[in-house]
Amino acid sequence: MTEVLFYHLQNMSLESVLPPLLEKSLERGWRVVVQATSEERADALDAHLWTYREDSFLPHATWRAGDAQDQPILLTIEEGNPNRANVRFLVDNAALPADCDAYERLVLVFNGDDGEALAAARTAWTDCKSRGFEVTYWQTDERGRWQRRE
Repeated sequence: MTEVLFYHLQNMSLESVLPPLLEKSLERGWRVVVQATSEERADALDAHLWTYREDSFLPHATWRAGDAQDQPILLTIEEGNPNRANVRFLVDNAALPADCDAYERLVLVFNGDDGEALAAARTAWTDCKSRGFEVTYWQTDERGRWQRRE
């Protein structure tokens, strides 16, 4: 069964949150697709993942790469799963893919300060619950650590 995690960003950016989540995914041996909603955003995330920390490296490429199928992390703007990912991250209000149930985990990262993003997350939550997926909601505590909320 697909597990769906909703990460509610408040007073933080996707750029600060995404790299550690991707690192944890790789530590677990998972392959990952990150779906953005525009080429510009995917390219900006691509550049950021190369430079976000001097002492870390996240092996990744964009969907344009000739060896996209071999990448442990693939940034895309389209549906599909060219690298046979176990986990799909949806950012910037990317819609749930048609093949939701093909993943072990979906991770929706949404901006809590954006009304449109909140509405999209609520719609996705309802859709995932109706499909019988295991759905959890995550928010940071006062120290900035992710906590599961009920």
